[in-house]
Amino acid sequence: MVGGGDGAAGQGRSWRDGLRDGAPYGAAAFVLAVSFGVVATDAGMPEVAAIVMSALVYSGSGQLAALGIVGSGGGVGAAVGAATLVSSRFLPMGFALGPSLRGSRLRRALEGQATVDASWAMAARGDGRYDREYLFGHSAAQYVPWVAGTVVGVFVPVLDTRALGLDAVFPAFFLALLAAEVSDRLRLGVALAGGGVALALVPVAPPGLPVLAAGAVALVGLRRPR
Repeated sequence: MVGGGDGAAGQGRSWRDGLRDGAPYGAAAFVLAVSFGVVATDAGMPEVAAIVMSALVYSGSGQLAALGIVGSGGGVGAAVGAATLVSSRFLPMGFALGPSLRGSRLRRALEGQATVDASWAMAARGDGRYDREYLFGHSAAQYVPWVAGTVVGVFVPVLDTRALGLDAVFPAFFLALLAAEVSDRLRLGVALAGGGVALALVPVAPPGLPVLAAGAVALVGLRRPR
């Protein structure tokens, strides 16, 4: 659900501006999506399922989290839980974006599906409002390469994903996300605690549980006192 009124944002940057500015992000999305497609099929995911996942989910972090769980032998429930956990940041992003979208709650909820991290950040005006058309253009510049890259990764033959280093893409991606969030001692301590819990559980817990446990540690450690 995306909250907010029916009023649209005023005149701002156009969708063409967003399309242009989003092109470099689209190139990066294409490379990551190729890696996702290759490793997804290597992990046993059907080709069509990987493509449909990219087209409908359109969340690099969520898809990679789910794939990591499934690839390690985890169940569907753990994969969905991990994907939901890493994608939970979109909830406050949606609340912030809502007043800048148009129409009914349903329409704004549908428009909000175009939101990704880069487009949300770049569409911000700095006064609490967002350029709606710019957001759509910026997201479109990433969505098409994301789906296309998945198709390429799924159908282009690859002899050895490890030899190409594609198996290291996902850990590097999540380390980059983590590094961006570790901005003070509290967050650093929570990150280390979560990592320690996950590492301790890996030898004894079912696949997927260490990730969920680390996420629970983060939620408890970062909760704000009332």
